[in-house]
Amino acid sequence: MDEKSNAVELAVEITTAWLSNPNTRVAPEDVHTFLKNSHAALVGMIDPPAGEAQATAATPEEYQGAVTVRKSLADPEVIISMIDGKPYKALRRHLATHGLTPETYRERYGLKSDYPMVAPNYSKRRAEVAKQLGLGRKRPVAADATPDEAVTSEATPESASASEPTPASKPKAKRSAKGSAKANA
Repeated sequence: MDEKSNAVELAVEITTAWLSNPNTRVAPEDVHTFLKNSHAALVGMIDPPAGEAQATAATPEEYQGAVTVRKSLADPEVIISMIDGKPYKALRRHLATHGLTPETYRERYGLKSDYPMVAPNYSKRRAEVAKQLGLGRKRPVAADATPDEAVTSEATPESASASEPTPASKPKAKRSAKGSAKANA
């Protein structure tokens, strides 16, 4: 009962504020209608109808994809997003901007667990580049040396000093004419 009396008080306050606005010009019979409508809206916000509350709780929010699943995978160069219908090479960053993970995206739109997140041709190009760079392979070890010997031979200072010039053999900078005259004097 307290909530209903609170709704009446709020409706009266809203109506009073509306009428106190100098820009509002209202006929006297419209005041009753405004008060009645504002009270009904407040009561509806405080205590929603029982049938409506059960209907929203029973059915989870259904998302309609911007495109069909078939159309989203039709072009091998891009994947079309089910969220906004725009083409992307990879969906992961796009999903993150909408607060989704690949799993929740698949779940939301009823997609299979093997639905790709990267366009097929883009994935192939990335794989080719990785192979050219030698990614994913183990480092080659010298055939005649054991792995322990290969590691220790790289770390020895003797082999490093033979290939690098010593500081003494470093060429000196040329002096200007004034500098050489002072050095000779």
